[in-house]
Amino acid sequence: MADHPSAYKVDPRGNLYLRYLHYIRVTKPLALLIENVPDSLNYGGHNVMGEIAELLEKDLGYRARYSLINSAFHGVPQMRDRVYLLAVHEEVDHEIHFPRAIKHMVLPSGYGGTRSVALKFVDLFGSDAFEEADHGTPDLPGPVTAKEAIGDLSPITLHLEGKLKKGAQRFQVPTAYPRQLGAISAYAKTMRTWAGFEAPEDGLRDHVIRYLPRDTDIFRAMPNGAEYPAAHATAVRLYEEHIQNREQRGGRRLTAGEKTMIFRTMVPPYPVGSFPNRWWKLKSDFPVRTLMAHIGKDTYSHIHYDGAQARVISVREAARLQSFPDGFTFCGTMNPAYRQIGNAVPPLMAKRLAETIMDSLRRACARPAVTRRVPVAAE
Repeated sequence: MADHPSAYKVDPRGNLYLRYLHYIRVTKPLALLIENVPDSLNYGGHNVMGEIAELLEKDLGYRARYSLINSAFHGVPQMRDRVYLLAVHEEVDHEIHFPRAIKHMVLPSGYGGTRSVALKFVDLFGSDAFEEADHGTPDLPGPVTAKEAIGDLSPITLHLEGKLKKGAQRFQVPTAYPRQLGAISAYAKTMRTWAGFEAPEDGLRDHVIRYLPRDTDIFRAMPNGAEYPAAHATAVRLYEEHIQNREQRGGRRLTAGEKTMIFRTMVPPYPVGSFPNRWWKLKSDFPVRTLMAHIGKDTYSHIHYDGAQARVISVREAARLQSFPDGFTFCGTMNPAYRQIGNAVPPLMAKRLAETIMDSLRRACARPAVTRRVPVAAE
């Protein structure tokens, strides 16, 4: 079913929100939050979030708002578009709105197209409940960059020294923070000192990476901001240089079979035209792209910006880019931890939304109670 282009339309997970609404109907919370991918606004031509908002308001007694928000505008070093729905019960008697941006940037052109597709069906359901996301103004600080997010963590060079082994990486050996030559960024300080999740005294145990020996030279040589086509071209160039040097040293031409064998060991096998953004090398002065659950399988979508380290990001670096504090512990080994990170709502984004909900509840509680007058019977 996964290979069929319309398989998602019959995927039973597509109606899980009905179970959630049943839970709301039974428990009647004062406030609720829902998060999903942008495609939930255009799920086979159907605006699921709009329908949820409509059902919450008409059938369950809630005031609901939903919006397509990019986390980069809220202090997360990641350009992550997600749909959020907030609702408060009518008993709260207070409108709820999404938080204002605290950062400002101009999103890359590709994000505009993706957002337009997602918003195409917003008017079909619950258009009154949709709220345009605030992107701030140029006088706000710029977004948190990749270097601000992970630049204070220790370099990883075990793979360059031949000390990194193939297999599951377990979180057993702590990695100390390096001695800083200057002040760390405000973001890094927040990640180290988050109340209740302060940095471990003996160091980080999940600052580990995948074993990818074929790709080390590609990671080192490809330009920052480059995608898979550029990575493939870089690999082909390195292969051609290797062949030329080997033939010059050996004094003979290599056979076609020898060249094919070397090509397979140096050049990634993926077609250049398929999934061009499968690989991406971070830009140190810019937020990173969306971290997805797929990083549980490979991390080519987030190659470290420091070519001298020639590697993909570590588990802890992925956590930092998702805004998990350094004291947060992930279950299992490396791959499950990557997947947990990619599936999560960025904690800083969740905190911003939680503060909005709490503000609405506190304002409602601060209002004087309304006294209902009981009519007196005529004598």
